[in-house]
Amino acid sequence: MRTAEDWPIAAAMLSMGDASPADDGAGTSLRRWREDLIEVRGAGFDLVDLTDSWVPYGDLSPEQLRGLKECLSEAGLAAASMSAIRRSVTDPDAGADHLAYLHRCIDAAAELGASVISVGLHRALTDEQRNRLWFWTATGHVDDVDDPDAWSLAAARFRELGEHAGASGLLLSLELYEDTYLGTAASAVRLVEEIGLDAVGLNPDIGNLIRLSRPVEDWRDLIEQTAPYANFWHVKNYARYESPGDGIYAAVPAYLESGVIDYRACAKTMARAGFDGVVCVEHYGGDGLSMSAANRDYLRTRVLPAAGPVSAASRVRQPNPREGR
Repeated sequence: MRTAEDWPIAAAMLSMGDASPADDGAGTSLRRWREDLIEVRGAGFDLVDLTDSWVPYGDLSPEQLRGLKECLSEAGLAAASMSAIRRSVTDPDAGADHLAYLHRCIDAAAELGASVISVGLHRALTDEQRNRLWFWTATGHVDDVDDPDAWSLAAARFRELGEHAGASGLLLSLELYEDTYLGTAASAVRLVEEIGLDAVGLNPDIGNLIRLSRPVEDWRDLIEQTAPYANFWHVKNYARYESPGDGIYAAVPAYLESGVIDYRACAKTMARAGFDGVVCVEHYGGDGLSMSAANRDYLRTRVLPAAGPVSAASRVRQPNPREGR
């Protein structure tokens, strides 16, 4: 039985900036990796999510990968998961390269001991997004919902990645993200059902959708629809203000307990659906590591105990709730 005490909660390396391998020798990179990981350990974490905005894992040499593995061990950390972001496999210019990169990430995740790799369809930030204080206040790429070829390509390439992940003993998790084929609960569920592999499920990162500066799906509906398919979970929260009559919609990052999403209720929904996977705490802005640590403690001491123990399910996609009806 999975309990609040032993639930795997990992720190996203998102808050540690860019630690891509240095050009002046392996020693510089190893020192930076070791320092960052020791800092994460100092914040009370024993697990990390290897977010590839920190290090591009699919581009590491075997020697660099071994060095990173040693750094993790020296810091007293284990890799619970890997998140490869903004590597859309349907990008018309870079999709094939991204697919190859993600295959290499799967191999790297297996080598580093992770159990799940999270991928998505969100693309590189636009210039306008990079120039905003909060990038989500500007619209990025929008998938064409009426393009069956692009949809089929997404399903086929994710299926290919899912087969590789499954053969490597990993899960593949598809991250919810606005304006993509994973941008609504219904579309995300339809895509994972079409892929049809036990090793492929959803990462219901509903914070990605709740923060948008426009009307959004109710977080309760988002979590209810996606929880039965969840095999990994990014959690973050936002304070949100809406005044539809004035056309005002705004959101800023907040602690898990103080944002608009009720994570106590979400955890209960996820537990009822049988979710027992890795939870990754993320945060944008300010001291993201300390915020992540506070959010871990909130989950561990107040939210997960309320959700109750969950029977340890096999690490597969949860069954389709519509089956048998």
